[in-house]
Amino acid sequence: MKKLFLVLIVGLMALGFTNQETVITVKGSDTMVILTQRWAERYMSEHPGVIIQVTGGGSGIGIAALINGATDICNSSRPMKPSEREKLKARYNSLGVEIKSAKDALIIFVNESNSVKELSLEQLRGIYTGKIKNWKEVGGADAKIIIYGRENSSGTYVYFKDNVLMGDDYSSAMQSLPGTAAVVNAVVKDKNAIGYGGAAYAKGVKYAAVKQDSKSPAYLPTEQNIKTGLYPISRFLFMYTVSRPTGALKDYIDWILSPAGQGIVTKVGYFPAK
Repeated sequence: MKKLFLVLIVGLMALGFTNQETVITVKGSDTMVILTQRWAERYMSEHPGVIIQVTGGGSGIGIAALINGATDICNSSRPMKPSEREKLKARYNSLGVEIKSAKDALIIFVNESNSVKELSLEQLRGIYTGKIKNWKEVGGADAKIIIYGRENSSGTYVYFKDNVLMGDDYSSAMQSLPGTAAVVNAVVKDKNAIGYGGAAYAKGVKYAAVKQDSKSPAYLPTEQNIKTGLYPISRFLFMYTVSRPTGALKDYIDWILSPAGQGIVTKVGYFPAK
């Protein structure tokens, strides 16, 4: 199995089957890094003539790299914005191609010792905008809530702001961390902490069930609840290319969407795209 190089190659690689090795570059969402690495490792083991180079950095970084011609595939945990698509169009006369590669629950992490079992979207909005500052306000202990989140280049940051905070600004007290793994680690160490992030990183923390409002039932992010839409904060994980994939790039993406590729989605801890 070829070694997985975690580097960024500047310049869009010309793709196609030749007698030489084909290089496919992937950049973007930190949420998707573990999944993308597993895809790359498996695919390279079965296709010796292909090298897949994976880096994270955040969805915004990946989209910028796609616009600048610095990656073949952009990973993003949020849809591209109209302004970003317009930049693609201005440079390549294309609005880009969107591919739904997996589905993810945005999980609310609390420390395992926290007595709070469920939170409504309104309560989450209050916590992350700074209006709710103490756990006793949401049924927990009399203790200050320590909030963790992602940096603003993250698609997860944007998704949470748009779909949970409803566009409101994050509290200035939120501690922004460079990846979901760092958020989880912070919550593990602090009994009064709360964080959010993708399903694949949730180790050593407790999930808070989430409900639409105070009158609704709360749901945990199980596969069934996500598939049926009962869990209120789930999303697709996207891949973007400048134009319709061809050659080796198309073969790789087709494999990701095949039962073999989607089987890896499940093993990593996410959910199939369909």
